[in-house]
Amino acid sequence: MGSIISIQNCFRLLAGFVLAACLAMSASAQTAPLVMKVGTATINDSQHQWMKLYAAQVEKNSNGRIKVELYPASQLGSIQRMIEGTQFGSIQGFVGPPEFFAGIDSRYQVLGAPGVFNDVAHASRTIQDAEFIAAFLALGANKGLKGVGLFLYGGPMIFNTRIPVRKLADLRGMKIRVFASEMQMKQIRLLKATPVPMTLGEVAPALQQGSIDGQMSTGSVLLPMHFNDVARYVFETNHAIVTSMTVLSKSWYDKLAPDLQKVVSDAGQDVTREMAQATLDSLARQKEGWVKAGGEFNQPTAEEKAQLMKLMLPIGAEVTADKPEEKALYELLQKVAKRSE
Repeated sequence: MGSIISIQNCFRLLAGFVLAACLAMSASAQTAPLVMKVGTATINDSQHQWMKLYAAQVEKNSNGRIKVELYPASQLGSIQRMIEGTQFGSIQGFVGPPEFFAGIDSRYQVLGAPGVFNDVAHASRTIQDAEFIAAFLALGANKGLKGVGLFLYGGPMIFNTRIPVRKLADLRGMKIRVFASEMQMKQIRLLKATPVPMTLGEVAPALQQGSIDGQMSTGSVLLPMHFNDVARYVFETNHAIVTSMTVLSKSWYDKLAPDLQKVVSDAGQDVTREMAQATLDSLARQKEGWVKAGGEFNQPTAEEKAQLMKLMLPIGAEVTADKPEEKALYELLQKVAKRSE
């Protein structure tokens, strides 16, 4: 009889241990932070810096309930793979120029329209306008994307080439890498060159192999990605501005508690405001760094710039003319740009 009671006590004791272990595991699971993976194609530039500031703010304001993991330099795949991953929820966020989303919604390309902004400071003021931000970040909601940040990526538009470009005519016949948007491809065609849509990770090898002659981009990406090793010439046309945006996986965002939704959304706007002046201040350093690294820096003459803008100014209206929703967003951009002068 005593043995039976002893065995029963052992079973009770074992059951207690199992229950305690299960409760501990459950408590641990409940307190484990949500992992938020955010990727971008670049490194050590304004996109990467934006991500770092965003991660710090999200982790702080969520009291550690969200842990942000950063993956610069295309560690999570090509730009298109990262966008698709964000749409389907395999990663939680992506940072990159909105033109790369043009295949999802052509309205994303309107910020690449030439001649909208007088200079980078004007562009920065325009894209921080509350009316425009609300409209632009709402894009992609029906395609699995939640916009939380829109910011100035770098300086004016430039051409970075393997051989010297010291006047506008030198671009004729060149194969120039662009973002995969009609807004950019049309610009290159008007310059009598050939546009080659390509993701960032492919550009340096293509330049090295000579399959492209240059890229239309912004100066802020050149030194961090070591383009001075393969294409040391820069021709700054300043006919458009490159911006960047942050999108989250909408399926992931929708599952968050309301207070955490507010944390990840508010952090996007807070970091954008924090980054604005720092980005403007870095432009002069970019040029100095390029020249120190052995790069050559040229600009068109006043006559050439006037010729270029005459070609470029109609592009925004022409590209958006047959798409009512895209046309409406482009007109909103123009209106906001006018009042931000």
